[in-house]
Amino acid sequence: MGRKVTVATCALNQWALDFEGNLQRILKSIEIAKHRGARYRLGPELEICGYGCWDHYHESDTLLHSLQVLAALLESPVTQDIICDVGMPVMHRNVRYNCRVIFLNRRILLIRPKMALANEGNYRELRWFTPWSRSRQTEEYFLPRMIQELTKQETVPFGDAVLATLDTCIGSEVCEELWTPRSPHVDMGLDGVEIFTNASGSHHVLRKAHARVDLVTMATTKNGGIYLLANQKGCDGDRLYYDGCAMIAMNGSIFAQGSQFSLDDVEVLTATLDLEDVRSYRAEISSRNLEASKVSPYPRVKVDFALSCHEDLLEPLSEPVEWKYHSPAEEISLGPACWLWDFLRRSQQAGFLLPLSGGVDSAATACLVYSMCRQVCEAVKDGNREVLADVRTIVDQPSYTPQDPRELCGRILTTCYMAGENSSRETCDRAKELAQQVGSLLGYLTKYDCSSADINPIGGISKTDLKDFVQFCMESFQLPALQSILVAPPTAELEPLASGQVSQTDEEDMGMTYAELSVYGRLRKLAKTGPYGMFCKLLVMWRDVCTPRQVADKVKRFFSKYSINRHKMTTLTPAYHAESYSPDDNRFDLRPFLYNTRWPWQFRCIDKQVLQLERRQQDLEGVD
Repeated sequence: MGRKVTVATCALNQWALDFEGNLQRILKSIEIAKHRGARYRLGPELEICGYGCWDHYHESDTLLHSLQVLAALLESPVTQDIICDVGMPVMHRNVRYNCRVIFLNRRILLIRPKMALANEGNYRELRWFTPWSRSRQTEEYFLPRMIQELTKQETVPFGDAVLATLDTCIGSEVCEELWTPRSPHVDMGLDGVEIFTNASGSHHVLRKAHARVDLVTMATTKNGGIYLLANQKGCDGDRLYYDGCAMIAMNGSIFAQGSQFSLDDVEVLTATLDLEDVRSYRAEISSRNLEASKVSPYPRVKVDFALSCHEDLLEPLSEPVEWKYHSPAEEISLGPACWLWDFLRRSQQAGFLLPLSGGVDSAATACLVYSMCRQVCEAVKDGNREVLADVRTIVDQPSYTPQDPRELCGRILTTCYMAGENSSRETCDRAKELAQQVGSLLGYLTKYDCSSADINPIGGISKTDLKDFVQFCMESFQLPALQSILVAPPTAELEPLASGQVSQTDEEDMGMTYAELSVYGRLRKLAKTGPYGMFCKLLVMWRDVCTPRQVADKVKRFFSKYSINRHKMTTLTPAYHAESYSPDDNRFDLRPFLYNTRWPWQFRCIDKQVLQLERRQQDLEGVD
């Protein structure tokens, strides 16, 4: 009796509305999964059309072309004899849903709509889709005629159900559902589901991988089971970079780890696991079994197909692995660099133009391009034919093969030093030295200066993390020119030189340090504090270094500067999204750009509290 199952998940570099390319990448992933013996293949969320279609989801064309790609998948011999789980938008009774379409041998088994939609931060799923709210219920979905002709089915189940194969039970989650307080995998597991699948469209944020891995491992630690997570990877058309991290877990342990950053368009993970390990793990958790005896059952779609084989005694099993995380500096060196590569090859441009100022921001941007070149050379060395073809197109040389990152950087990165009458010799020398070391042709935002570029790979990264990244590049890439840039005071050089020396620094102009600015940014966006709320939190955080009045002055200075300069966010260059406190006005940080910069009510509340604290302190000193 077979009990060992080989399952596959993947990370695909899909592109919004690139139906032809998306189809080929899906087919390639299925082909690889079958070659490795898998009988179930899971793909990323909305992989057929690409996750980032945004308002194109409102267009009937997007639905039509998604159905056409589904038809091509159904009739392809590649998809035979393997359960295929793909993502696409589906309209049911005039309502659009974000769906999983699961099929086997030209027959659709189940259409499972997403039940918890992501609608915070960069996500706007409720703008385009409706969540399926009928738990453990299904309806008949009438297939379009183009699909009926292939499947010979008139209707298929649509809703919240699970698959019952000959040897196990499989249940679906979709991205956000793993992150909700009442994830479907809890009740599905109690109802006997042994394999959970999660198709994600999860974008990169620094340090986010830890949370993702913890959620998957904890899901199977408490309830037992096998968990597959698929994710999109790459830049599919805007500010986000989807960072892969596909994985397979069982009973709280990771058995397969996908890369977080790579230039491979298709990455497939497989694992061979024993279903009896799930059953024995669950058997000894009495509290789980008591809950399971009371759970409401899910509708089951019977599938005359097994994930295991009869003769599997000699089949080797996968072993647990320890997840390897990148440091934040490594994440910065890899994520934005991969995003730049996707932007460069898909925009069909010949390279980048970067004005080097001699400061940290432009130096970090140059380092990211250099890091991109290192990854391109490594991918070519590892035999990635797609990357080789793309780089040959970019440099317009059909026989070119990149080997040295510095040489490649010299071909695709042009730097210049745009001097003004206030520019110093020191900044020019620092810019020239860095340009030579990375191989190019030799601060705070100034509106229509920094914001006049086409893309900005560092706009969502705090100055603190950025300086750590530059330090990492200096040591890892052997770029000693970065040392003088790191120690130089940040300056926009907007004021005349004094005896040939810089007379202005950013921090003096702002009246706050970049370290303080990082704290303000996190409290404003992540902790969602206004002036008074920020004052209250900083009173405790800075109690050993600042008096209440000093804290009040700093908070009022920040919010005054913030509100005066908020209009600059309306012209921001599209920036790589790396931090959740990003001030991006265009989609992520939706706030006014015209404020009462005096904040009279809020500041009066702060002043009143300061007076009360000072009186209390005076009373205590009087008692002493």
